[in-house]
Amino acid sequence: MLKLDILNMKNFLDTVNACTGKVNMLCPDGKKLNINGEEKIQGSLRQQYFQNQNCLRLVLEIPNPTDYMSIISYYVGDC
Repeated sequence: MLKLDILNMKNFLDTVNACTGKVNMLCPDGKKLNINGEEKIQGSLRQQYFQNQNCLRLVLEIPNPTDYMSIISYYVGDC
């Protein structure tokens, strides 16, 4: 499990969409939603991001270790 504060939504989603496996967002109700390549979900995330003054906190579960490291590398480089 990984908790992130997204400050650059475009680059974050580009990184997510480059992943080969699932990138699951953990919802407050306990559901898991795969956000990789899911335009409708990503549109909703963008909307929440802009409503929250260009910041969005997400909790992710990334089963593929390579994808996990890609998102960590994005996050470390974006801060």
